[in-house]
Amino acid sequence: MAKREVRMWPDPVLTQICAPVDVNAPDVAALIEDLFDTMYDAKGRGLAAPQIGVLQRMFVVDVTWKEGPPEPRVFINPEVASTSDAASEMSEQCLSIPDLPMSVTRPDHIQLRWSTRAGDRLEARFDGILARCILHEFDHLNGKVIFDHQPAPLRADLEARYAP
Repeated sequence: MAKREVRMWPDPVLTQICAPVDVNAPDVAALIEDLFDTMYDAKGRGLAAPQIGVLQRMFVVDVTWKEGPPEPRVFINPEVASTSDAASEMSEQCLSIPDLPMSVTRPDHIQLRWSTRAGDRLEARFDGILARCILHEFDHLNGKVIFDHQPAPLRADLEARYAP
């Protein structure tokens, strides 16, 4: 449909909690397409609705398209049912905080519930990079960014260096 502008930190929309999505609303399909168009154009692996200024609980991910066939996934009104005790640290980047990778520790796997485009409610386990990407985007729905995973002194330093 359309590529939209990605909101950049410190845009206040990135710190707000998103509202649930009415999957029957007429604009949902267009929003999904806009999220994918914007994500692929920005060379990302995931994008949440607030990153394009829409405060709704929806995000898209595709962790394979850069190295292989695309596997686009849409998550509407997601809920994390559980996470593993085992966790891994890895460098992450964010389309809303470009060119500033940060180390983030996240669970190795998650159990997620979400709605599909058709309104069906699903639940599944996700592992590895897909789990990490889902949690990264899920954070955006709750007004969190990768700065929020840093110790306070480091976070303050990173935010100061990144501020416009």
